[in-house]
Amino acid sequence: MPAFAVRLARLGGWLLLALAAVVASAVLFLGLIALTDGAGSGLAAFVPTLAVGVAVALWRSQRRTRAARLLPFLPVLAAAALTASVCVPASPTARQYPPDLPFVTTEHWNLATGSRVAVYHYPPAAAAGARHPVPLVYINGGPVRGISLLDHGFLQRLARQGYDVYTYEQAGGGRSDLLPMDQYSVTRSVRDLGAFLDRLGRGEADVLGFSSGGVALTRALADPEVSARMHRAIIAEPGPMDGPTARIAGQKGRPSARDLAPAMSGPRSTNTPRYAAAFGLMRLGLLSPETGLVGQAEGENAFTAADLGTDTASAYCASDAHRIPVENSAENFAFNPAASLKVEETVKDSPSLVPQLKLSRVPAMLMIAECSSQVRQWETAVLDADPAIQRTQYMPGVGHHLWNGLDGNDERAAAVITAFLQDAPAPLPNYPTREEIPAFLRDHK
Repeated sequence: MPAFAVRLARLGGWLLLALAAVVASAVLFLGLIALTDGAGSGLAAFVPTLAVGVAVALWRSQRRTRAARLLPFLPVLAAAALTASVCVPASPTARQYPPDLPFVTTEHWNLATGSRVAVYHYPPAAAAGARHPVPLVYINGGPVRGISLLDHGFLQRLARQGYDVYTYEQAGGGRSDLLPMDQYSVTRSVRDLGAFLDRLGRGEADVLGFSSGGVALTRALADPEVSARMHRAIIAEPGPMDGPTARIAGQKGRPSARDLAPAMSGPRSTNTPRYAAAFGLMRLGLLSPETGLVGQAEGENAFTAADLGTDTASAYCASDAHRIPVENSAENFAFNPAASLKVEETVKDSPSLVPQLKLSRVPAMLMIAECSSQVRQWETAVLDADPAIQRTQYMPGVGHHLWNGLDGNDERAAAVITAFLQDAPAPLPNYPTREEIPAFLRDHK
């Protein structure tokens, strides 16, 4: 074999060994990140990883000529640069709140629970016909997420129809103040709702809860102290209401646009090694929401709408895959991944809600989407357990985001909601009823 080929083969072998050393260091580092829960912004994993790499390089350098002794340290330097990027914040570590919206005043209310939340009020429009004396309170999904511009637009629609609409961003989301991580829970969400209704001071209120907001509302209906402040309740596309429900691996609705829609455009925090590691390991359950790797303020600052990936598309029907509307602006978008995960964990760890929910007496309505991305049994479990649900509205041609600006979806959703609040005949059939749950699950696979 020619000398040149020999040297080339040796170089190739060395490069493979160097790459293997870098990969091994990265795997060790990520393992230690998980083991230490990201302590010290990852330094508790970085220092021993670097020490092991240096020790191995020193051992390997002893068998080399003087001129080649530095070669084993090159993979160590490469691995150190890669892993160090996970330890250095790339976004502000103090919370950067979205700017105020130009079309509604942002108020901040201090609740009796200790939460300080951003509040938005849409009074009934002057041109509206009959005004409704009972205020309507909206709880958005997330669970710890800012209210989207799409949702604000829908609330304005309800106000134009004579409703006195209030909404607030739950503690830790949007323009609301953060909580210590150990204070986030679905129980806190319910207590905050009760405290908000108290602070509102208008007597009983109608409450509309969407997605995880529907979960908080469902659990509030099972709490006699909070439900005593409610006039009527609308549970729209709820997630799992308790631990037993969360463990159901059931079916979903008609196909969504999840795997059909084009990838979301815009910057992604997960293109940065620090946040790719933090959010990825959190999602896999290898980092806790209280991780020391990325604080909740930094995580919320870093997280972008594009980081939601296919989650946004899953809220639309497959037929809408190539016309999914822009739900929000980059300036208004806010999502607290760590706090959201913490709230979801408290739902999964909670006992059955059925015994308490069976005692509910607040007139309620359940809204279910045809192309729902929620497990069907999450929704039918609420219907089965709550004897005060008076009607169910199965919404055709729409996904999880029931009001989305497409076709007549906003008008249809508003018609369903307002008819129930006025105790008027439902615009859609009452379907499914409790007796129809088995057939509904069988027929809507």
